[in-house]
Amino acid sequence: MRVAVYYNNHDVRLEEREVPSIGANELLVRVWASGICGSDVLEWYRLPKAPLVLGHEIAGEIVQVGQDVENWSVGQRVFVSHHVPCNMCRYCLSDHHSVCDTLARTNFDPGGFSEYLRVPAINVRNGIYELPTGMSYEQAVFVEPLACVYRGQQHVGWKPGRRVLVIGAGMAGLLHVQLAAKSGAAKVVAVDINPGRLEMASHFGADHTLLAGADMIDSFKSLNDGRLAEIVVISTGAKSAIEQAFQAVDKGGAILFFAPTDPGVKIDMPFNDLWRKEITMTSSYAGSPRDILAAIELISSGRINVEPMITHRLPLARTQEGFGLVAEAGASIKVVIEPQK
Repeated sequence: MRVAVYYNNHDVRLEEREVPSIGANELLVRVWASGICGSDVLEWYRLPKAPLVLGHEIAGEIVQVGQDVENWSVGQRVFVSHHVPCNMCRYCLSDHHSVCDTLARTNFDPGGFSEYLRVPAINVRNGIYELPTGMSYEQAVFVEPLACVYRGQQHVGWKPGRRVLVIGAGMAGLLHVQLAAKSGAAKVVAVDINPGRLEMASHFGADHTLLAGADMIDSFKSLNDGRLAEIVVISTGAKSAIEQAFQAVDKGGAILFFAPTDPGVKIDMPFNDLWRKEITMTSSYAGSPRDILAAIELISSGRINVEPMITHRLPLARTQEGFGLVAEAGASIKVVIEPQK
């Protein structure tokens, strides 16, 4: 079978490998769509593990079932989680599935940028979901990122009527904008350095958009009745964005850290101001099984419209081009690789 092997952001090679053999409790899935995630192009994170086959936002069709597998059959259309929790440890039982030790050790074989992948037994038990009738494979590549966004907004203490500032209008930021708008936010304002992405943010429900800059806080207040934001979502790892978030949040408000910085970045925190203003700060990583089910329902019901976010559809042989588009963070929003083409 063909696979796209990642060496670095500028070197993704089409190579041949054997189709994985499955065990008695495993599945073989034909991959029909696989999204390139922003984390796929973080070289500081990926290079120590290279070369490898990336791709964790996948949807496909079961083509082989292990002899001991129950409840799954050839032909079913599925979303498959790459990292899965154990659902039994103290973290999982306290609804912190994304910090489960098992989650960090699990994956499918070899990765989503391949024609086929083997789904290990634990992923079969805890991380495979049938796609609803009418949900396309392309739509299903958004299940994983939307589950992460849904979890983040739950963590930050979401309530309808909040005034929300989303800093960073990439794919994840746009999902935050759309979910907040559809969940009853009183006002949603998006900030980015890219005018094209701000145009997309308006399309997906932002009431106002702002170009990032030193005057962003004053501009936001002028759009928000002189008030700061009750919820600030930081969907970028830029140091300046994080520092502005501390200034943008209102008394009694909350900040969601939704993206990593580069390694070694230090952030000066106005601790006393945050303490006195009773600011809640939280982070969110990955999505739990419950969040994945919520994401599937949000997409299949049409509440969250994901297809307009797909700016590029590329065959497996052009995966290198796709990585370049995502790394540039220019004209692309979501790049979907179609491994069967």
